[in-house]
Amino acid sequence: MCSISFINLISISLTCFLLSLYYLLNNMVYFIEWEVVSLNSMSIVMTFLFDWMSLLFMSFVLMIASLVIFYSKEYMESDENINRFIMLVLMFVLSMMLLIISPNLVSILLGWDGLGLVSYCLVIYFQNIKSYNAGMLTALSNRIGDVALLLAIAWMLNYGSWNYIFYLEVMQNEFSMLMIGSLVMLAAMTKSAQIPFSSWLPAAMAAPTPVSALVHSSTLVTAGVYLLIRFNIVLSTSWLGQLLLLLSGLTMFMAGLGANFEFDLKKIIALSTLSQLGLMMSILSMGFYKLAMFHLLTHALFKALLFMCAGAIIHNMNNSQDIRLMGGLSIHMPLTSACFNVSNLALCGMPFLAGFYSKDMILEIVSISNINMFSFFLYFFSTGLTVSYSFRLVYYSMTGDLNCGSLNMLNDESWVMLRGMLGLLFMSIIGGSMLNWLIFPFPYMICLPGYLKMLTLFVCIVGGLFGYLISISNLYSLNKSLLNYNLTLFLGSMWFMPYISTYSMIFYPLIYGQLVVKSFDQGWSEYFGGQHLYYKLSNYSKTLFLMHNNSLKIYLMLFVFWIMILFSFLLFL
Repeated sequence: MCSISFINLISISLTCFLLSLYYLLNNMVYFIEWEVVSLNSMSIVMTFLFDWMSLLFMSFVLMIASLVIFYSKEYMESDENINRFIMLVLMFVLSMMLLIISPNLVSILLGWDGLGLVSYCLVIYFQNIKSYNAGMLTALSNRIGDVALLLAIAWMLNYGSWNYIFYLEVMQNEFSMLMIGSLVMLAAMTKSAQIPFSSWLPAAMAAPTPVSALVHSSTLVTAGVYLLIRFNIVLSTSWLGQLLLLLSGLTMFMAGLGANFEFDLKKIIALSTLSQLGLMMSILSMGFYKLAMFHLLTHALFKALLFMCAGAIIHNMNNSQDIRLMGGLSIHMPLTSACFNVSNLALCGMPFLAGFYSKDMILEIVSISNINMFSFFLYFFSTGLTVSYSFRLVYYSMTGDLNCGSLNMLNDESWVMLRGMLGLLFMSIIGGSMLNWLIFPFPYMICLPGYLKMLTLFVCIVGGLFGYLISISNLYSLNKSLLNYNLTLFLGSMWFMPYISTYSMIFYPLIYGQLVVKSFDQGWSEYFGGQHLYYKLSNYSKTLFLMHNNSLKIYLMLFVFWIMILFSFLLFL
């Protein structure tokens, strides 16, 4: 089943890619209406929107999905239910397709809910209490967005149809469109894990690694960004854009800080994803939707590769995810380490890899834009933090000696997994340059003063140096003494967001629930209900029992009365 799915998905992906090129060159958009049911004067119409954006995103999703399925063939080979896993991944891809090509809020909701449901099933795939908790947090966080989308659909009853694409331009200054825009923004923030809904993304790392590579790095989490790219007119013409810029900038900053304190390999990469989602959202909120789309596509390539490499490492480390137990992997697993380092450098914005073209252009556009000092600081400091945690990760995993025990079974001969990774490696190297030539019809010439032009490079070098210095074992005790324990706890646990999303939500409901149980269920209702009845009946029984025990005459008399009553009853019948 893996091979069939891989061949089908990769061929559809290539078709979509070629179509997107054709649409881009000819500046075409196809709007297709399919009449599903027509009954008397009522017709149910399904609409699809095909333009370069939807087709290009679709081709990337399908390509990553095909390679992830190919990779899963070896990664999940010990799983007896691998076909069920592949079916779940294919259902996820189908939901994603529906979401991408829908210009209609109702059909978007179908895809959106499909994503949420399949994501929940994949997070709880390995059945243990940690997975269940993570799945519940994921599902409930995303329900908020689903409800917001349902409210947006209800609000669109004010208009003639649910095809939002018709009304965005015309009604952009109306209160109704502002209301719909704010609800859609709330939905996108839950799906793309922006503050205050950030805690579910690192928790969702309980899923199998191929799922993390496809769902929680490149596709599901970018669905919110994609939806806002479609709604970008509402953002740029109202205060919603300013609010989103603040929240996404803080998300980017918070995730970058958190990743520098984390020791779980998959959680570091999850926080890295969160940081990049913040970057996409913040540049989108400033009105540069093409740049957001560009970074979304390049990020999908190198982040899926990063997760695949992490999966191969975890697989070889006997399912251990702690980076402190790793070390010297570049000697034992050279090819995997090469892929890992290329994707990490692409994430940092190493010149001429995929991430460089989008990140460099975003930061230069930010430098030239009219934004305040705080947002400017968040952009550049978060970029420095990205390089910092990437270098820290490389220091812990690639250099030194292996820390997990004298006997190790490390090898680099997982050929099926490696082939899947090499496909994405190729795209992570050339993808940025290719998309740069395709999406922008002419090269951007951004003229800046020398110090601003060099600021990005300076921030990256300083960030890398900082990441290396905080990781060196000899300086580790010094670093710990420099930072207060409480401050480290605060920064390392995503500003206490996981606790705020879980304990604070259930603390008072549980206390009130306990009071209700104590006062009602186990209190008055017991006194007037079951327990009281039981108490009275047992007392009557005891009295009768005493009478029967102590007096044979009374017992026989009652027996006679009972027989007489029975006979009279039978006579009347």
